[in-house]
Amino acid sequence: MINDPFRQLGFLFKDVSRRYTRRFEERAQALALTLPQCRALIHLQSHEGVSQKRLAERSDVDPMTLVRILDRMEADGWVQRRFDPADRRAHTLWLTAEAAPVLEQIWRLIAETRAEMLQGLSGEERTQLVGLLERVHANLTALPPLSANDASAPDAGRRSTRSNR
Repeated sequence: MINDPFRQLGFLFKDVSRRYTRRFEERAQALALTLPQCRALIHLQSHEGVSQKRLAERSDVDPMTLVRILDRMEADGWVQRRFDPADRRAHTLWLTAEAAPVLEQIWRLIAETRAEMLQGLSGEERTQLVGLLERVHANLTALPPLSANDASAPDAGRRSTRSNR
């Protein structure tokens, strides 16, 4: 067995993300909210006036799912759809005053989940962790997409071997 601490790094990232998300979702159930609903509200708070399409991209929620989420939030009085002055076929999204207490609760849940996750880490370690993750994120964001013909793709070697037979 190879003693390489980085060998399982991707799995560790995924597992930490999954466990953090699950813990948050457990808390959000008490508010009868789902993670996609929370994401949409949080992103909308920072980007009021955004289109539904752009909110779907920003919140990483499927556009059709987002329509249902927005329908419910509109019925609950949290979100208002307005015609986009630049494109009357599109809508822009705005929070209502009724959304403020819900957002406060979501931010509280986020803080509680984050505190549990970072328990035992000093302030300096927390700052360092966030800084390192931001750099890793920037590295991944800057990468160009791999093409289907890229030699480093896992199937590339097999495809060329098969076609050479």
